[in-house]
Amino acid sequence: MVEIKNLSKKYGDKLAVDSISFTVKQGEILGFLGPNGAGKSTTMNILTGYLSATSGEVSIDGYDILDNPVEAKKRIGYLPEHPPLYMDMTVWEYLDFVYDLKKVTEDREAHLDSICETVKLTDVKDRLIANLSKGYKQRVGLAQALIGNPEVLILDEPTVGLDPKQIIEIRSVIKQLGRDHTVILSSHILQEVNAICERVIIINKGRLVASDTPENLGKSISNENKFQLRVAGDERSILDVLEPVAGIQYIKSLGRKEAGSIDFIIEAAPNVDVRTPIFNALAAASLPILSLQTMDLSLEEIFLEVTKGQAVAEAGEVDEDEIELVNMPAAAAAVKEAAEKEEEGADLHDSNL
Repeated sequence: MVEIKNLSKKYGDKLAVDSISFTVKQGEILGFLGPNGAGKSTTMNILTGYLSATSGEVSIDGYDILDNPVEAKKRIGYLPEHPPLYMDMTVWEYLDFVYDLKKVTEDREAHLDSICETVKLTDVKDRLIANLSKGYKQRVGLAQALIGNPEVLILDEPTVGLDPKQIIEIRSVIKQLGRDHTVILSSHILQEVNAICERVIIINKGRLVASDTPENLGKSISNENKFQLRVAGDERSILDVLEPVAGIQYIKSLGRKEAGSIDFIIEAAPNVDVRTPIFNALAAASLPILSLQTMDLSLEEIFLEVTKGQAVAEAGEVDEDEIELVNMPAAAAAVKEAAEKEEEGADLHDSNL
C-alpha cells in the first residue's frame, strides 16, 4: 500500500533523510519512531506530499506522490500533531467544509454521520470546536483525516496532551480503524506504539536502523538470556541451590513479592538454556517453582539500544516532549550547561554596567 524507495532529503548541506526504504502493507498498523532530529517528521511530510524529496520514490497504492499527487493524496488521511481546526465552526460545519475541500463524491450526510459515529462525535457535532475539550478536538482532527475513506492514515502524535481515559479511547479507535485502513502512527509514547502497532520502524540520523515487530527486535538485539524466577522457600536456601547450577552467570534477589516465596533475576550464559537444570536442582531440594518467565526487552530498551550514540539536540532546542527519547542525563546536562552559560553572560553584562 505504501512503498518508499531510497528516499533522501537535503536541507542545504544537511542530509536529513539518508536513502531509507520500507513498505507498509495494506491493513497494517506501523509505528514510526525516531529521536529528535532523526528525520522522522521530514519523512512523514514527504509521505503526505507536503515536502518534496531530494531523491527517491514514494508511492501510495501504486501512485507516485510526485508524478500523480492528486491520486496519491486522495488515498491519504493526515492528522498532524496540532490538528488544523477552525475554532469558530461547529464540528459539523468543519467536517462539511473539509468534505468540500476533498471533493468527496459519497453521500454527504451519510458519510459524515458514519465518521462521527466511528470517532464518537455524534453527541457534540453541533457544538463550537472552541468549546470542546482537548480530547474531542483531537477526535475532530481524526474525523477530518477519515473524510473520503482514505486507504492510508498518517497520524502524528494522535494522543498528545490527552488524559489517560481519552488516550485509551483514541487508541481503541485507531485499532478499530486498522481493520479497514493502513495506519502509520508516530508517537513519543513508546508504550502506546507497543500497544497499538504490529510493526515498528526506527530511524536514527536519517537512516533506518530497525524494522520488525517489537518482540523480534528484542530477540535480535539482546544477546542476554534473562529470567524472572519465583520460588517458594527462604532466600538463603534457594541461593545455595541455584549458585552451583552450570550456565548461570548472575543471580539477583528481588525480595519477597508473595508470602512464602522469593523472586530472583537470573542471567544465563549466551545460548545456554538453564531452565531444565534450574528445575531439576530446585525439585531435588523440595523448593517449588511458582513462576519462571523470560524477560524480553521493552520497546524503550530496544529504542535506546538501536539509537545508541545519537547526539542530543542542541542545548536550548530540546523539546520537552522528546527528551524521554534521548539520553536523559545527557539531555539534562546539556540544558543545565546552556542555562549556566546564559547566567554567566547575564552576570558579565551586569558587571559591565
